[in-house]
Amino acid sequence: MTVLEVKNLQKSFGAIRAVQDISFSVKAGEVFTIIGPNGAGKTTTLEMIEGLVSPDDGEIYFGDLDWKKNAISIKRKIGVQPQSSAMFDLLTPEENLKLFASFYEHARPAEEILEIINLTEHRKNQVKKLSGGQRQRLAIGLALISDPEIIFLDEPTTGLDPQARRNIWDIILHLKELGKTTILTTHYMEEAEKLSDRVCIVDQGSVIALDSPSALIEKLTNEREIRVSFLDGETAASEADQFSSVLESVARTEREGASLKVWAVKPEETLLDLFKFTKDKAYQVEQVSIKEMSLEDVFIAFTGKEWRD
Repeated sequence: MTVLEVKNLQKSFGAIRAVQDISFSVKAGEVFTIIGPNGAGKTTTLEMIEGLVSPDDGEIYFGDLDWKKNAISIKRKIGVQPQSSAMFDLLTPEENLKLFASFYEHARPAEEILEIINLTEHRKNQVKKLSGGQRQRLAIGLALISDPEIIFLDEPTTGLDPQARRNIWDIILHLKELGKTTILTTHYMEEAEKLSDRVCIVDQGSVIALDSPSALIEKLTNEREIRVSFLDGETAASEADQFSSVLESVARTEREGASLKVWAVKPEETLLDLFKFTKDKAYQVEQVSIKEMSLEDVFIAFTGKEWRD
């Protein structure tokens, strides 16, 4: 079931076209991730969907509801964690949650939210004493207090260390288990690949690709990159390069010193051929690996640009 549909969104700020033409739909219960470099239009798109910014053109539907006619009903359906969250530093997480709960007719108990965001042990500490990761988990908790059907998380892990980032990932995956729909923005490729049911790649205010992470990677190419380095130096790598380049399964090769990269449609078969070659030549292999394609490779292929943080 589709819970959100966005059609031809556009938004300009003066001469700057932040969002040129963005359309997509989101299904109930999925983690839908919008990825792109800084300045791609992710946050502006989210703010229009959340009702914080009015689009210059386009349509936004939550089922059969739209912002012009059904603003109150939509606000009851959604929870929002913006990039900069407002909370009361001198209150505790528990007090913040209970205060926000008082704004809603039907709020989820603060104790349940504290458990979901793993802050039960810190519920009595003042917010100003929390770490950055703990504050971010509380911000997500505040977005959950109204028990929304759809949750918007705008770059929730930016600036966090790897452990704190993974704590946020655990929360998002738990929300999926609870049946919540999560719409996430990020510019971390690993995060999008790990969490998302579908990924919408945005650049320069437009959608350039949309599918599951695995499907996007499969669409990119069937080739895999094999990396081999030789203890016997450049001579071994050069001969292995000549040998590999004429194999039927090999699309291209690239050599740098004693290291060789081979792009092959059937990497396992190519490796068997390479190992037979090195054994016959008595060359010693120092290291070998097969590199899988990633969402970063997809982005570069679709945009022709290196990834920009």
